[in-house]
Amino acid sequence: MAFRVIQGTFHIVGYSPDGDSVRFKAQNETNWALLEGRAVKPNKKGHVQLRIEAIDTLETHYNNQHQPLQFADAAALQLFALLGIRDVVWNASHSKVTAAKDGTPGFIITRMTDENGRPVAFVFGPEQSLTDGQEIFIDPKLAKKSVNYQLLKAGLAFPTFYNGLFYDLREVFATQTVKARKKKRGLWAVDVSNHFTQINGLTDVTETHILLPKLFRRIVAFLAENGGVFDAVKFLADLKKGNERVLVLNKLHFTHFDNLVETDADGRIRLTELPEELVFLA
Repeated sequence: MAFRVIQGTFHIVGYSPDGDSVRFKAQNETNWALLEGRAVKPNKKGHVQLRIEAIDTLETHYNNQHQPLQFADAAALQLFALLGIRDVVWNASHSKVTAAKDGTPGFIITRMTDENGRPVAFVFGPEQSLTDGQEIFIDPKLAKKSVNYQLLKAGLAFPTFYNGLFYDLREVFATQTVKARKKKRGLWAVDVSNHFTQINGLTDVTETHILLPKLFRRIVAFLAENGGVFDAVKFLADLKKGNERVLVLNKLHFTHFDNLVETDADGRIRLTELPEELVFLA
């Protein structure tokens, strides 16, 4: 199935955006009905939450918790800049945007929604020569012009792949990830996802350690359910209950996420595979 170009505007005022989260208003809402998956349901303002394809930036407000804000905020600021959104003002708790020059024009290219009805999208500013409603095939050259790619290039996002992403496009993002890591751009200078890391409590993951956001989210949920106390063995057992399926590309091996997190004798944990080697099976 070809992708669909949808023209519209980007919005953050009144919302809690982060580096991979933004609202979009379609110029022509009938385009939403052309996508595969669950129906898109715009809110009263006509805004739709996007899921930006292939990337995951550090969390700014997951379950009222955040990852280290140096890179979480940097990703959000970079996203806003790429979309032409300026003069952003947050509330006192930095949980909601109260003012900004948003409503900036641009495009998304999408073919499907996720289980929550969010369009899974490649995001572009207004400079691209695209036509609203057109069917299009995304090649690597076009993918490199996307906001998705630019955030990876800056070292401000982790690659996070699902099985709906085509092989050639996944390779584009994986290759750029390797380059950014080698040059220690952005978060790659301090990422510890693949290194044994001691976690004693919440502040270790909210203030200190840079971890793959998917792993961070699982740790935060575990801590909330266990009185803020982290136990690596119990955490792995809890992770196993999620039964989250993953394809490990460098081994062509299907497994579950809990099998890719290990602990050592000191109770430290690490992810055993690089994030670009993983494809999560939705």
